[in-house]
Amino acid sequence: MTSIKLGVIGAGSAVFSMGLVKDVCVTEGLSGSHISFMDIDKKRLGLVGKLAPRYADQFGADLTFDTTFDRRTSLEDADFVINTAAVLGHQTQLAIREIIAKHGYYYGRLRLGSYHNLRLMMDVARDMERICPEAWLIQSGNPVFDGCTLMTRETNLKIIGLCHGHLGILDVCEKIGIDRDRVTWQAPGLNHNIWLTHFLYDGEDAYPILDKWISTKGKEFWNDESATSPPTSETDKNYVRAVNRRAWDIDLSRAAVNAYRMYGLLPIGDTVRRLGWWEHTDIDAKRYWFNRAWGGQDSHLGWPFYVKALDMRLTEMERLANDDKSDLLAAIGTGRPREQQVPIVDALVNDKEGHFQVNVPNRAVLKGLPDDVVVEVPAVINKSGIHHYVKGDLPRNILLNAIYPDWLRMERVLHAFNSGDRAMLLWDILDDHQTRTYNQAMGVLEGIMKIREYEDMAEHYKWSERWLLLKT
Repeated sequence: MTSIKLGVIGAGSAVFSMGLVKDVCVTEGLSGSHISFMDIDKKRLGLVGKLAPRYADQFGADLTFDTTFDRRTSLEDADFVINTAAVLGHQTQLAIREIIAKHGYYYGRLRLGSYHNLRLMMDVARDMERICPEAWLIQSGNPVFDGCTLMTRETNLKIIGLCHGHLGILDVCEKIGIDRDRVTWQAPGLNHNIWLTHFLYDGEDAYPILDKWISTKGKEFWNDESATSPPTSETDKNYVRAVNRRAWDIDLSRAAVNAYRMYGLLPIGDTVRRLGWWEHTDIDAKRYWFNRAWGGQDSHLGWPFYVKALDMRLTEMERLANDDKSDLLAAIGTGRPREQQVPIVDALVNDKEGHFQVNVPNRAVLKGLPDDVVVEVPAVINKSGIHHYVKGDLPRNILLNAIYPDWLRMERVLHAFNSGDRAMLLWDILDDHQTRTYNQAMGVLEGIMKIREYEDMAEHYKWSERWLLLKT
């Protein structure tokens, strides 16, 4: 057993933090460890501060905790740091989506560079260089691809990016009726851009099983307009959660299957949400490509349910935290979560070798991309470190149509962030398929820069002197 200090930045995400606590509790090799929760949200941090020690006590785990508003306190003597923080909350994102829609862009499809989260990631990384330079940084908040590439280029820290989008393979297995424990698979690529290159069931190619499901059950699944039984009220929590699950149920949507038809491989997880502009033009397109009832999570119908479901989970955490007699083991459970953070820590410190899906610098593993671009690939992790690999190459059509364009987008984002050139943001808006005129693009960019939550972003991204001099 090896006791460690784990700093959690963005611990106010009570559901994630309590899943992390549960995972450490069930990992005997980490007995005696200390978890330091840091957040700037007093209310949410307080919830975690109440729930974590009570859960560990009820579980019978030997763990200690502290909560702090000071990032340096959480980083001091840390062996591992998990950054799951997001600067702008889901409610703010909901408001931004509405504003973007007023300028003629359908619901949240506009890219604006993720300035706030990139700045936070670099702030955490720079603090770690000063305070705990030997610690591992496990980046678990978006944008994982952009942020991990930026941090690995700018620092010498040991960084792993994690995302749970690859778990979409489990939903695929369930739908086509095969035992996930008898499946071996591989889905390399970039974060939110991964492709099922190897898909074996009992050692045999499982794609024919998928083909049979598509031909016999696909249309029935795609045309299903129900999310659950009719609601008793608009705010019924079971109804909201059921709608949220149905809106996320896109792993074998028309969009996913069409990509499989086009490229010869199935996209996995969040990849399905960002395949082509034609799937996101309006609610009718979303209903066709994702699901008939809600048009997927990213529609103006699905996203509010996602936000409402998160709020309901937070309300439930508040109830549990304020009820000293609540049975947290029954409410939160005792099984191991599907997240990878704690098993990876256990592998690195206790040599509990395992296979994982990670985001790390390429280092010639995924052909066609530079070494310093962070890729999402399978890896064996043990006490000697991270050993990532890819069996075979991604097909050239996927490289040309999906991987390379995403790589170029990321490079533009990082150049804009590092240079502070507002014209780079304008270019991405002009390049969006929904942009019809130059003035439309300029209008939405300047409109967003006037929003209170974006004041610091407006200060960072400036027009060049040349731009101002030649302004017409």
